[in-house]
Amino acid sequence: MLVATTHTIEGRRITKYHGLVTGEAILGANIFKDLFAGIRDIVGGRSAAYEKELRKAKEIAVQEMTEQAAALGGNAVIGVDLDYETVGQSGGMLLVSGTSAPAHLTLRDDLRTRLGWGMVYQVHALSDAEKAQALEQHAQARGFVLPHEVTQYLLRHGRRDLPALLALLDALDAHSLRLKRMPSVPLLKEVMYAGKPTPQ
Repeated sequence: MLVATTHTIEGRRITKYHGLVTGEAILGANIFKDLFAGIRDIVGGRSAAYEKELRKAKEIAVQEMTEQAAALGGNAVIGVDLDYETVGQSGGMLLVSGTSAPAHLTLRDDLRTRLGWGMVYQVHALSDAEKAQALEQHAQARGFVLPHEVTQYLLRHGRRDLPALLALLDALDAHSLRLKRMPSVPLLKEVMYAGKPTPQ
């Protein structure tokens, strides 16, 4: 696959344009911070580690473009423009959330296309089964097994958002450790309804 920054290739004739291809590479936010903070690998004003990361980013972007071109039936990528940018002075990442995909947001054209340039994910609310799985995994990470009946009681009587459920689980864990008893529905009720009437 030929790759060129020019819009023509000497000795070759372009017979068909198959479309636009793009390639992106995102370097971790700490890379820029670490590389600019220290000078131990800088020799003659050049940082070997920084140059290595930039080469890797270029290779990833070019590989993505050639793969897309091949999928479209092309045998060359022309007019390639490589651009490197960091977000903010610290080189941090930018995360944007919205109620719809960038293409459907009511924004200026340039801002909408910039937002659509990166990775776009659609986030769905967790089902009760997925919340139960998250609670069980959280309990396991804290070093205890969450009984099924405790999970079900949490889902039926706790708040619906996962952060609140996880906070209740952490409180249950701390309470059961203080009392040196296994997590159970009665202990969970003590945590949830301390000083309040317990529902039947």
